Amino acid sequence: MSVAEAVDTTTSLAGHNRISTQALTSLARAAAAEALGVPATDIRADWADDDGLLALSIVAPISIPSLTEVLRDPMRVQGFGGSIWDRAVAAKASVLETVTRLSGSQLSRVDIRISGAHVTEGGRVQ
Repeated sequence: MSVAEAVDTTTSLAGHNRISTQALTSLARAAAAEALGVPATDIRADWADDDGLLALSIVAPISIPSLTEVLRDPMRVQGFGGSIWDRAVAAKASVLETVTRLSGSQLSRVDIRISGAHVTEGGRVQ
């Protein structure tokens, strides 16, 4: 009998697992970076207790097309995923889903404050 066969996966094993705040913060920053199209190093993530659940606060810039490009082709905004407001709202849902799925932690909410803009030449691949 192999070790895998000997362990019944339907029963719980003794002990506990913990995910450090630093690991959760790195995960949140990576998820926000992907959603907002900016480097994770430019993102600040803070945690708070919200009646036993985790509340995540993100402060980050967002990638945008150059205004010259938008004047030449207004559809460039759609190539980036829509307006800054629409993208911030979509990023909240994306970050919440990604952090919950990958960490197993229950988040009550994700708050995003856009702190600046990174002018980018290409649109994001969706």
